[in-house]
Amino acid sequence: MQFPSGNQVVSIVLPCLNEEEAIGPLIAEILAEGVDEIVVVDNGSTDRTAEVARQAGARVVSQPVRGYGRACATGVAAVRDDCDIICFLDGDGSDIPAFIPLITSKVAALEADFVMGSRLRGKREAGSMTPQQLVAGHIAGLLMKAAYGVSFTDMSPFRAMQRKRLIGLGMTEATYGWNLEMQMRVAAGGLRILELPVDHRCRRGGVSKVSGNVVAGLSAAWKIATTFLRLWWSLDRKSVQKSAVTSVGRE
Repeated sequence: MQFPSGNQVVSIVLPCLNEEEAIGPLIAEILAEGVDEIVVVDNGSTDRTAEVARQAGARVVSQPVRGYGRACATGVAAVRDDCDIICFLDGDGSDIPAFIPLITSKVAALEADFVMGSRLRGKREAGSMTPQQLVAGHIAGLLMKAAYGVSFTDMSPFRAMQRKRLIGLGMTEATYGWNLEMQMRVAAGGLRILELPVDHRCRRGGVSKVSGNVVAGLSAAWKIATTFLRLWWSLDRKSVQKSAVTSVGRE
């Protein structure tokens, strides 16, 4: 992928579970941004997600054991050997690929070690995020501020890091706590963090695995809470003060 700072190999990782309706158009949008590869991780789909993704131009790897973090880790392990930057998006089409150059360019230019798109700070289509998701992002931000002295407004799946730094984090979470674990580890590790506003839209098909189901939503919330408490005690808190969050437009 071409950046002002030079060419770097950007791999997009899309964890997917039954996203047959959304995945084809989403891959077309991503390819239009000039990325070097798209790795779709089929996390046990029972529909034609894998077939449609291949036809659209993505490389598909299988992770039959379900779990969001497990699927993300499978994608990280499957990217090209010469990959420089890994960028994650959701496979439901709610993240907008037009923001990929913005998110990845900050990593490519070495302006930040971890870049995340904040849906709460961008423009959102009506109904694209539930009240529960908005509250969860706010609460997580307060917890991160109290524990690490850094401010996040979201736990967005839209994020990018250098491959070598991501592998060095030592990620272990297999389910929905993956995103929170990554944010906690970059904060505890004293990495440079940049949060940028990104727009967000309603999913392009299928049914949400969390926000559209009360039971699944409560389960994910519980997992995120327990992940935070477990990692809070285990991570090296001495390095916390080295971390800082810079947000475009924030005073």
